[in-house]
Amino acid sequence: MNNSQQRARTAPPAARATARSQARRAGLIATGRKLFADVSYDALSMDDIARHAGVAKGLIYYYFTNKRGYYLAIIEDAVAELVERAAATHDLPPVERVQRTVDGYLRYAQHNQAAYRAIVTGGVGFDAEVLAIRDAVRARLLGTLALGVWGRADIPGLARTALIGWLSSVEGVTLDWIAEQEVPRETVVALLVRGLGDTLRLIEEHEPSCPAPSRPPV
Repeated sequence: MNNSQQRARTAPPAARATARSQARRAGLIATGRKLFADVSYDALSMDDIARHAGVAKGLIYYYFTNKRGYYLAIIEDAVAELVERAAATHDLPPVERVQRTVDGYLRYAQHNQAAYRAIVTGGVGFDAEVLAIRDAVRARLLGTLALGVWGRADIPGLARTALIGWLSSVEGVTLDWIAEQEVPRETVVALLVRGLGDTLRLIEEHEPSCPAPSRPPV
């Protein structure tokens, strides 16, 4: 018996029950991410979801209240993964960090197209809660980017506006790219990284307190 198994066997019953509950909820979210990747929100009933998950429908209601709550939990899970990818490059040199972050962003969008479209476009119709999730992930990505470039998340308004503009262009380019798949991912990465470099130099021109990183050697 390994250490983790031994701890699980000796953990209090309440802790074991909580761990099982969290694992079951996570499993339902994983199933939902696969389902909503292939089928539209309106086309899936709770009966369909329960059948694919191999559970009673009441269990999904227990964890998520209704289909909308289930959908929002899936979007929030997708957002957490996207932000985690962006933050995972903090120990790399600045240029490589940006390249790896953008590449990871595109890979995520490519392999989670339905979730990505929901995050960026606002979900099913005009969904205020999904839009709030989108705004939150933009803010976290913006903070991660500012920390990587300037070592601080508290930046002047001009810098924030310019970076939001770049991030919006990233979203538009990514939506088109996953729809068409005509351009190699590496080329799209280079395009977006070059655009960020131009944005950072423009910020420096108008806001000297936010200097742009040095250009990489050719």
